[in-house]
Amino acid sequence: MGKKSKKRTQKEFLVGIGFILPSLCGFIVFTFIPVLISLFLSFTKWNFMEGWSAIKFTGLTNYIRLFTDEWFLNSYKNNILFTAITVPILIALGMVMASVLNKYIWGGSIVRTMIFIPYIASVVAVCAVWMVLLQPNYGPVNQFLRMIGIKNPPGWLADFKWSLPSIMIIYIWQQVGYYSIVFLAGLKGVPEDVYEAARVDGASSIRQFFSITIPLISPTTFFLTIMGIIGSFKVFDQISVLTQGGPGSSSSVMAYYVYRTAFDYYEMGYANTLAWALFVLVFVVTLIQWKLQDRFAVE
Repeated sequence: MGKKSKKRTQKEFLVGIGFILPSLCGFIVFTFIPVLISLFLSFTKWNFMEGWSAIKFTGLTNYIRLFTDEWFLNSYKNNILFTAITVPILIALGMVMASVLNKYIWGGSIVRTMIFIPYIASVVAVCAVWMVLLQPNYGPVNQFLRMIGIKNPPGWLADFKWSLPSIMIIYIWQQVGYYSIVFLAGLKGVPEDVYEAARVDGASSIRQFFSITIPLISPTTFFLTIMGIIGSFKVFDQISVLTQGGPGSSSSVMAYYVYRTAFDYYEMGYANTLAWALFVLVFVVTLIQWKLQDRFAVE
């Protein structure tokens, strides 16, 4: 009996290995090995148009260069600013919109579909519409601002000071539907009798929101915060279509600068260094979030 049990255990082990082997091979070939190659290339100088023979090991030169690279420093700062502004606003707006949809909107499925459309729509199409809306001279937004007495409205995407805030507005508008839907799913799991007990005790709707809704959906909030932070550090499409990082480096972010360094300047070694600098930033922020999970999320 012992031998049969041992053979069955070995068979189950081999079957389990057989199930995970394709995925494991894919991970090693398409993720683990490229990560190691990227780490190696970050210590080199390489114009990939010249082939593998052009790789030259330069040690820490690329990493030292980071501290004197104005585009990198501006992109890093813009990325942190982008995250610090967009993620809290998305969390707050998503939570409020979900609460309103959950309690006060009749025909919620239609409204949910409408607010979710920008999230699944083509980024290029969305950006093209916003470029027309924010056109400095003839765009509807500035025309309206002039009508209400603002003589010199912002240049939006063409303005050094307003280019990054403009992209933030577009990004928030595009993402808030997703946040609302996820929060709405979290709200569906809150027992209705908790709200009934609060109403019996005389709690107002605002008090219920802050004392019941926010604490009970904190796991959802934590999830969206983590994903929002990671997503905000990967923002690329909007920058590429709308401003190409300009004017100057006013709207450049790390993901776009990595792309520009690799495929416009062909500095693949330095581009990998930039990618690792971005990884370190995302890793540190995510690690802090996980360390705070016990305080932030309620089981």
